[in-house]
Amino acid sequence: MDRVGSQVVGESDPSLQRPVVVIDVMRAFTTAAWAFARETERIVLARSEADARNVKRRHPDWPAVKDGAPAPGFELVNSPAMMSGQDLAGRTLIQTTTSGTAGAHQAATAPLLLCASFVVAGATARFLRSRGISQVTYLATGDDGRADEDRACAEYIERCLHQDETDVGPFLRRGRASRAAAELAEGVRRGYRGIHPDDVEFCLDADRFSFAMTAAHEGPLLVLRPVRMA
Repeated sequence: MDRVGSQVVGESDPSLQRPVVVIDVMRAFTTAAWAFARETERIVLARSEADARNVKRRHPDWPAVKDGAPAPGFELVNSPAMMSGQDLAGRTLIQTTTSGTAGAHQAATAPLLLCASFVVAGATARFLRSRGISQVTYLATGDDGRADEDRACAEYIERCLHQDETDVGPFLRRGRASRAAAELAEGVRRGYRGIHPDDVEFCLDADRFSFAMTAAHEGPLLVLRPVRMA
């Protein structure tokens, strides 16, 4: 990545002088992408569960999404496989997660902010290319910025940005072997609520969607929206 001035950083040190792509493969921005595939209009990214509850009090008709098991005030959980079965046409969602949405808020002052995972990786690269952008900061959010599935996704987007043909296989293998994938599999074995047996496969379904996801402030809210790409 040094050859084009792009870099992957962890949560503690984002460079905000250039466009930032915030990455959470397992599972925030895979779940968000599936919400858009189910025709959600927009997603309000909340800093925390408390922040999400505050937004929910003002907008009780907006479904809220969080990590972990279902809880009062949160109709949905951060599972892409579960999200894929929802009817969300025209809805506004509120999403809060430990890593992804928190990372988006950390990078919210960037001149351009995108959120990504493998399912929108190619479209994210095409969006950046369409804007003539070659130098990017990729903010890996999982495991305090050390999550290999997030870093692999960042490297795949960067490769797609600068090459017409890229083999996603090696990057997906890193995701499949990641600590996050193992933890999700263990959660399924233990019967944890909020995890679907197919979540890992949903997270590794590279280039499933033809939209990128851009985030920007709309009044006091940080809002994620899809941008359709050819």
